[in-house]
Amino acid sequence: MASPEEIRLFTISSEIPETRSLHKTAFSESQEQDVPTEYGIIKVAIQGNTKKPAIITYHDIGLNHVTGFQNFFHFTDMVVILEHFCVYHINAPGQDDGALPLIQGYVYPTMDQLADTVSATVSYFGLRSVIGFGVGAGANVLARYALKNPKKVEGLALINPDAAQCGWVEWGYQKFNSWYLKSGNLTQYTEDYLLWHWFGRATKDSNTDLVHVYRQYVKTINPVNLALLIDSYCARSDLKLKRPSPNSQDKTGSLRCNCMLVVGDHGPLVDEAVDMNSRMDPAITTLVKLQDCGGMVLEEAPSKLAESFRLFLQGLGYIPLLSQAKLVEAREKHKSIPTDPLPTLTAGGDNDDSLFPTNC
Repeated sequence: MASPEEIRLFTISSEIPETRSLHKTAFSESQEQDVPTEYGIIKVAIQGNTKKPAIITYHDIGLNHVTGFQNFFHFTDMVVILEHFCVYHINAPGQDDGALPLIQGYVYPTMDQLADTVSATVSYFGLRSVIGFGVGAGANVLARYALKNPKKVEGLALINPDAAQCGWVEWGYQKFNSWYLKSGNLTQYTEDYLLWHWFGRATKDSNTDLVHVYRQYVKTINPVNLALLIDSYCARSDLKLKRPSPNSQDKTGSLRCNCMLVVGDHGPLVDEAVDMNSRMDPAITTLVKLQDCGGMVLEEAPSKLAESFRLFLQGLGYIPLLSQAKLVEAREKHKSIPTDPLPTLTAGGDNDDSLFPTNC
């Protein structure tokens, strides 16, 4: 080991850290379209060349295509992967960025009916087949769509999925949240619950900056519109998935496409993801647990998730020549290109030990 006299410091360099943004700026190149459905107009953002294979995304409760997917889909590795695809980001009714309040008396679609809006979107754009990428409630919606339209779905990447109906504890929390939100008030209780639903408890201590960014974002959500989506998710039915018997040709009640279930090992929905995996065909289903990660895996572990998604797509026969070495090369190239930082949504306030519900 070198002595202190032999150690010399030659250069010191500094780098501006990449900032997270929940502004719409990074999705400025996407095109938004109004898609008519039986349940009203929904906003769909199109990212990429429409002549390429289609990926459809669906967001979680309290999020939309910007806050749910923008940072991850602009992560360097994902940019390289998505050069080969066109992404259709579907927003649930009234949940898109800057959405106006839904008209009084509007009957919000059930989870099955939200799956029908996915079907309407696929038909509207004339997509022959799609790959689904859903998070939380969005994962449930896309699973329902795949059960109804097995020939349309090539594969599903489901983040924090839950195939069961709402449990009593979740039902109680959601009903309280919905009651507060319908009055037009976004209370501290609702903020705490949403942050727990997205991140889990572990991330509170390990990634406080990220949690603060989303905590400030929560204050901008349209409360009445969110209450309607929460009610729909709370009233969801069980997917009634059935694991087919070995060598059986009867696939009734099972997802027939290749599926990747992803969850952080410190996330709030680990047990739900494991339960869903136990009810699916093991020959075409993979459960990925990301180590040292909470519930917001797209933000907390983008490199690991991008690598898992790349391998999943290659299993479907896409991007066969895109290796990890090429992704590393793309990363180095990206670092050498000067870019203007995205506008940062900063959060203020002191740390709060009561950030998450204690009984969740």
